[in-house]
Amino acid sequence: MERLEYSEYVPMGALVKGLVVMVTAIFVFVTMAVLLFAGLSVENLFGVLFGWAIMAFIFFVFWNYRGISIKISGERLYVSYGFFNKKSFLLKDIVSCKGTKASFGRYYGIGVRYGSDGSIAYTTSFGDAVEVAPKTGRTFVFSSNNPDSVCEVIRRGSALRNSVQNGRLSQT
Repeated sequence: MERLEYSEYVPMGALVKGLVVMVTAIFVFVTMAVLLFAGLSVENLFGVLFGWAIMAFIFFVFWNYRGISIKISGERLYVSYGFFNKKSFLLKDIVSCKGTKASFGRYYGIGVRYGSDGSIAYTTSFGDAVEVAPKTGRTFVFSSNNPDSVCEVIRRGSALRNSVQNGRLSQT
């Protein structure tokens, strides 16, 4: 296994956490209102169970997208966002890396997004992010608490990889 140069976990932002708490509170309130005022009939019970099934799905989605995992090994950048969204790049194939902001105007929300400029983003909030431009493919943006550190590790790894490939690594 390759040596890990950098690792970071970026949790979901406060906005989404607040929305999930608000939706949960509404579901609890509606459930209690139905059970208290409408009585416990088969139709009401079915409606309540259906509502809680939807709520369980919302909780699963929230749990799945609860944060972004960033790992940089000796030669690869790995970014995963839930079970289904994973990206990796060879460090030598990254042309540029810079810190940026994941803005609403560019991505129209948070989560897995396509930007108005054609980029792909994994964002947990409208805060700091890293923008990586590979040799081929779309620009990739992902949330990070330390975008400068991520880019520094990527640049170091890319420079070292290119030196080894060109035979310029000095023996000490």
